[in-house]
Amino acid sequence: MIVSGIDEDEVVETDPAALVLELARRKARAVAAEVHGDALVVGCDSVLDVDGTVHAKPSSVDEARQRLRALRGQSAVLRTGHCVIDTASGQESTGVASTTVRFGEFSNAELETYLATGEALAVAGAFTLDGRSAPFVDGVDGDPSNVIGLSLPLLRRLLLDLGVSITELWTS
Repeated sequence: MIVSGIDEDEVVETDPAALVLELARRKARAVAAEVHGDALVVGCDSVLDVDGTVHAKPSSVDEARQRLRALRGQSAVLRTGHCVIDTASGQESTGVASTTVRFGEFSNAELETYLATGEALAVAGAFTLDGRSAPFVDGVDGDPSNVIGLSLPLLRRLLLDLGVSITELWTS
């Protein structure tokens, strides 16, 4: 994995889907510019869309606490922008995956113990399905891999747009 190093704060976009798509493009393009030889570069970025408001990684434990308390018993949409670049041809394929996340009714004590792990500050929306916050999610409507940060069904479709079958990657 190569970290793009882009300044995410440069992107001023209020629409959550447009924001993650632009960030994914910038990340993929930055990495593609550094790659030598033929490669498929995948750039992604996620935010939690809470009634049209962007929730990226929280900047503090207090912010994470407020967000997660407000999400108890509620649903929100995790949006992940994807950009795949074929460096050999220069072609790009992009898309946004959206998955509804249904949060459970977790207690304040559970929340405080979770916040003490530090995980909430490292992930969009202050939660993830592949970490300690997973038990606080009652379910998802849509692609669970999207909530983890890479929609595998969307990746397959984007690769096909570039003339690459995902199965070709299994043998490379």
